[in-house]
Amino acid sequence: EIERLTLAGHRALALGDAREAVGCFRKALLLSGGTASPRLHRACAFNLGAAYVETGKPEKGLEFLLQSQPLEESGAHLGDLYFNIRAAHEGLQDFPKALDYFGKAVGHDHTAQAGSQAGTRVQMGCCYLGMREPARAARCFLDAAQTYAAAASPEAAAVALSRASGSMLQSRRFRAAEIVGVLTQCRSLCENIPDPALRGKLYNDIGLGYSQLCIFSLAAESFERALALCSGEPDRRREAALLQNLGAAHNALCSFNTALGWHRRAAALHSTLGNRRAQGQCFGNLAYACSRLRNHEAAAENYLHALQAFRDSGDVQGQWQACEGLGTACFHLGDPQKAIGHYKEAL
Repeated sequence: EIERLTLAGHRALALGDAREAVGCFRKALLLSGGTASPRLHRACAFNLGAAYVETGKPEKGLEFLLQSQPLEESGAHLGDLYFNIRAAHEGLQDFPKALDYFGKAVGHDHTAQAGSQAGTRVQMGCCYLGMREPARAARCFLDAAQTYAAAASPEAAAVALSRASGSMLQSRRFRAAEIVGVLTQCRSLCENIPDPALRGKLYNDIGLGYSQLCIFSLAAESFERALALCSGEPDRRREAALLQNLGAAHNALCSFNTALGWHRRAAALHSTLGNRRAQGQCFGNLAYACSRLRNHEAAAENYLHALQAFRDSGDVQGQWQACEGLGTACFHLGDPQKAIGHYKEAL
């Protein structure tokens, strides 16, 4: 009966019915308590614990997984046990313990394939991010990328490099040249990725990385590549964000005439999507470009649009920035009293 329940539980897991699997494994565990085999009881506890982790109940799963640990640290299935205990600790956001069990699992799985090893490094990187140690996370992601590249998995390698660059920027412990090198590798791999959605997302991430490094020419180029790949998506939020990013990048490059078109398209699309705060940011960027082109009347008009959008969305910082811009525009238009009024409102 225990064997039948165990087979039924594994079949349910394979079909994605984790709740049914938990029921089968629980009954098997109860029956195993009446046998004289501690090993059988541990195996049933392992199955139930792993199923609980699968259903998103890591605390319950950990309870049974710990019951399934053998007295001596040996055995063919110990690697599986440690991986499941690691998953439970990760689900509980106990990242130091999760990392400890990562090490134990890898130590007991000498035959793991390159993809599996790289996947483990990615998960370890996620744990380090959870512990707010982005420098260590970056090194894990870089190791994973190297392993994926050696295993001829360009998609996985590019994603790992993208995550590595983000962690490197977050940690502030890496030189700009090192981060540029990682972004360059990632961009090179993107050219051979057949999935347009993944390629578009990666180009967007690369653009954001270059923006943080103030390399706006490469940022703009990456955003344009991403935009070309997302035009057919039913959800247009990514397209709106890319249009906004392109406008901001061209503002930073002082190519204001080019920036105007991106700002207007971004503001219009954010309006369609009902995102007033982002629309306000686009109006603010458009107003800034107009002011730099000495079209102060258009700047004032767009700062007013930005102010209203920020009021509608409750963005206080956006409101005082728009008021400050309005003050400057009114001063250039020869109305110092109105300018003072806007500056006071900003204060």
